[in-house]
Amino acid sequence: MDMQSIYQETIKFAARKHGETSQTIPGTNLPYVVHLSNVVMEILMAAQETKDFDLKYAIQVALLHDTLEDTNTTFEELQETFSSEVAQAVLALTKDKDIPKAEQMADSLTRIKKLPKEVWTVKLADRITNLQAPPAHWSPEKIQAYQTQSLQIALELKGSNRYLEERLNQKINEYSTYCPKIRTGSRDEPLKILT
Repeated sequence: MDMQSIYQETIKFAARKHGETSQTIPGTNLPYVVHLSNVVMEILMAAQETKDFDLKYAIQVALLHDTLEDTNTTFEELQETFSSEVAQAVLALTKDKDIPKAEQMADSLTRIKKLPKEVWTVKLADRITNLQAPPAHWSPEKIQAYQTQSLQIALELKGSNRYLEERLNQKINEYSTYCPKIRTGSRDEPLKILT
């Protein structure tokens, strides 16, 4: 199947699934499919800069990456509609709600690292697109925790895709403008991230 057909088939499936609950991008009225297409744009740009990159696989995973976590889609449904490889990738990108929240990201990253680098790039691209102005209802602590978690992703997935790693580091630095300040001597400075 050609790239355009794969994209169309996959985005229609994802849009329908996320649309069933009228899911929007947090803090906006934009339909969730906008986020998915933004993740794919990052993947398309990265693919141009990456040798031996399976773009068809990466696009499918990018468009489906939140279906298990945020919709009523089942693993079996992804397996039957797409492939076992795509379903496994989406599962790795899905937080396991049966373990403590504080451990969910580390667990997901461990599972991602066992799969092809294209899956790693989807995680990087997802976080890049999420590092926008935080929703107005987020507390300073949640904003800071999100930046810290973004650094965790950057460190854990280092070596996966130079282009997206640079983009993520840039976005993390830009996101610092939303992080709370602490008083240190005679001037305010951003909270330091411990790594």
